[in-house]
Amino acid sequence: MARVEERIAALGLTLPKRVQAPGGVVFPFRFVRVVGTRVFVAGHGPQNPDGTLAPPLGKLGRELSVEQGYAAARLTALSVLGSLKSALGDLDRIVAWCRVFGMVNSAPGFNRQPSVINGFSDLVIELFGAQIGAHARSAVGMAELPFDLPVEIEADLEIDG
Repeated sequence: MARVEERIAALGLTLPKRVQAPGGVVFPFRFVRVVGTRVFVAGHGPQNPDGTLAPPLGKLGRELSVEQGYAAARLTALSVLGSLKSALGDLDRIVAWCRVFGMVNSAPGFNRQPSVINGFSDLVIELFGAQIGAHARSAVGMAELPFDLPVEIEADLEIDG
């Protein structure tokens, strides 16, 4: 088993199956696009292991707490890693997490988006280490996100040649 996958298993975590679109929804894009050594990851949300969207859904600062948002962002990291595993075959091919863009479904007045997206960043750094896992990041509030997701996160990475 690869090094990163061993760390995932040691934490008692699992990578989810490919996301299952809600009824009638078609995703006409790739979740991961590899161009040379660059990897572009489309927006992902929190998933259950079977690929379905993971509850709770809703807005931070109204239906959800910062702690629930943090947990959703952590599940979103696993969602992204599941897509990367499918596209790359081996997560150990990742040599740098370059940029992470975190969107938080925010109620008016909610301003703790960075604390929510830390759930994603903390897990990536825990799994890949500070050298590979360190990334530039934005964490912004959105009025709405698809399917009432609490968070949606996209990323840019570099892989070995």
